[in-house]
Amino acid sequence: MPSHKQRKEDRVGTLIIIGGHEDREGKCEILKEVARRVGKGKLVVTTVASQEPEESFEDYRKIFQDLGLKGVAHLNVNQRADADSEENGKVLQDARGLFFTGGDQLRITSLIGETHMETHIHNLFESGGVICGTSAGASVMCETMMIESEGGESHRIGHLRMAPGLGLIRDVVIDQHFAERGRMGRLLGAVAQNPRVLGIGLDEDTVIVVEELCYFTVLGEGAVYVVDGSCITHSNIAEEAEDHILSLFDVKLHVLSTGDTFDLKERRPLNAYQPGPGTKLENSNSIPEIENPQKTSAAGD
Repeated sequence: MPSHKQRKEDRVGTLIIIGGHEDREGKCEILKEVARRVGKGKLVVTTVASQEPEESFEDYRKIFQDLGLKGVAHLNVNQRADADSEENGKVLQDARGLFFTGGDQLRITSLIGETHMETHIHNLFESGGVICGTSAGASVMCETMMIESEGGESHRIGHLRMAPGLGLIRDVVIDQHFAERGRMGRLLGAVAQNPRVLGIGLDEDTVIVVEELCYFTVLGEGAVYVVDGSCITHSNIAEEAEDHILSLFDVKLHVLSTGDTFDLKERRPLNAYQPGPGTKLENSNSIPEIENPQKTSAAGD
């Protein structure tokens, strides 16, 4: 099994990245898509980001079982020792999917970074598994994540803190609760710091389903905003004082809604009615089985 530092990207699974506050009482279209992807396999719900882990797990357990999943297991991590425990390793060993709940993304990385649990997660993904995350669990997917900044106002150069994420997807930075909390300014600030990365902002009850780390398709009630800084002609981020308002010229912005598909390699949207191969986002009450293309083994180091 390759380590996550030697990823073979042609073998990776699917990322389901949710902007937070997904519908849990109505049609539950986003969680239904998670259940459809997991099929007859086991879904592990990890509440490492949450301050109320038991309550959070019971909420998701009931929803996913109502959606037809037979195996829903809890992976709780309260301290770093838990992330290296043999017991938690066994919980992940035969999983088809892993779901990160919301909370504090810094709790996720500080408690599981460079542990056996992180290796299990990368091995699951690299064996074709499904990795899902909502809110904080969405932000942590990328190499570098935002952990603190003001929202709802123009971005001031020194008001953004970032930290290493789990690195499941590269060359992007992800933000959530996007329109609801006015986070365009801070996403622009993140892209200004490193125009190589795409900024992706997800509204609440909205998801991107990332296939093969090549493209994603949008599902849900809100929008997805993609900020491309590759053609920036001017930025004041390196010259001005930390409290100065950010200036950026020639930033490209895409706004996508449900059904739209975005090519991460070419950095451009695709026709909304021609999603990438294998993408099936169906608003259906039934959850068709998806066979696991490869028996997932998440043995630790």
